[in-house]
Amino acid sequence: MKHITELEMINVIDSPNQSMWHALQLIDPGDDAQTVEFIQFKKQFKSHLVELVRHVSIKIKKHTDEAIWIRIAWGDSYTRPNHMKPTYAVHHLQTPYVFVTTLTSKQKPLLSQALLLSTQYQTIKEANLSGRKLTAIRDLLMKQYQQMFPNSFPSLLTETKENVPDPHKVHEQAGTASTRGRLACETFGRGALPQIETTVYKLDTKYKDPTNQTMSERSRPFKCVVKFESKNLLESLRHCATSGIVSTPVAQLLSSIPKKGRNFFYVTDTDAASSSQRPASQV
Repeated sequence: MKHITELEMINVIDSPNQSMWHALQLIDPGDDAQTVEFIQFKKQFKSHLVELVRHVSIKIKKHTDEAIWIRIAWGDSYTRPNHMKPTYAVHHLQTPYVFVTTLTSKQKPLLSQALLLSTQYQTIKEANLSGRKLTAIRDLLMKQYQQMFPNSFPSLLTETKENVPDPHKVHEQAGTASTRGRLACETFGRGALPQIETTVYKLDTKYKDPTNQTMSERSRPFKCVVKFESKNLLESLRHCATSGIVSTPVAQLLSSIPKKGRNFFYVTDTDAASSSQRPASQV
């Protein structure tokens, strides 16, 4: 079993995009949070989790990119650890983020408590960010992608004598396209973007439409879920803004994805025009 779990862990580290990852955020660091080292973290995490769970198998490795990979096979007071459905967690020391996969609601408080005690933080909460591409959600949350934007953006139109019947009109169109491109880049950047595949907006607002009085006059809030999907959602949104499919400046509901590093938003009636979220429940 020891060799099998070792091989499995190597496979998951090399190919992490086989399951859904969820981001957690550590809050309120203690005085020693920035000085925690790998050996100290490994020792304390194992000892704390073993105190909480009688039968548990824990394996911790430090990857070449300094990420700490944790594999947990859970058991309980009566059953041995189930190595068929392990939980994986990834944490970079001196950062307030942890990425987890295959974690049940029953196991979450146990993992959270062990993380808090071993990282010297006080609280942990959902970061409202998830996806299959671990590198993408990590880069988005930690802002590890190009965010330095130029002051000017080159014109997106190529002017030739054959397609310029009206120089003034084409100059105006080129200026509009250049402005759209600049505003799109100010929101999403110009380089490669993290490959986020979905974004979800959960609405709990009053329905507002002067042409539909039946819905507008309802006392109960209008509830619905809006989901965007793409192989690379941020790249798609940038293209839509650049090409004029969506208006610029980019609406706050869309620009909040890269700015706030999340892809789940809870929009309430008190702030329906912005990307307000319901505070994530603390663990």
